[in-house]
Amino acid sequence: MAQIHDSMVNPRIEVLLSKVDSRFTLVSLGAQRARQINAYFNQLSEGQGSNVPPQVTSLARKPLSIAFEEISADKIIPVRVDPAELLLEDVVEGIDETVELAEAIDEAPEAD
Repeated sequence: MAQIHDSMVNPRIEVLLSKVDSRFTLVSLGAQRARQINAYFNQLSEGQGSNVPPQVTSLARKPLSIAFEEISADKIIPVRVDPAELLLEDVVEGIDETVELAEAIDEAPEAD
């Protein structure tokens, strides 16, 4: 009789993959959130609190395991950003900064 062994990853990879559109998204999302969780735990000793704490109650001690549990619980979801929109925003922002700098230079008193 075959036994079903519990996997080392809890929640299971199949469950995690059902929450995202690809393996790459899962890896990227998990790694990014794990870094945020790690930064949060490192800040606790310094008395700062600018990072978001873990969104699930977990017995896991590893930030990546906690991140996977958050993804499984739908607390962390991927958000797609259109690269064209980012590029356009950067261009407009750069133009605005250039105009402000030019105006500041024009208004500055001339040194003799």
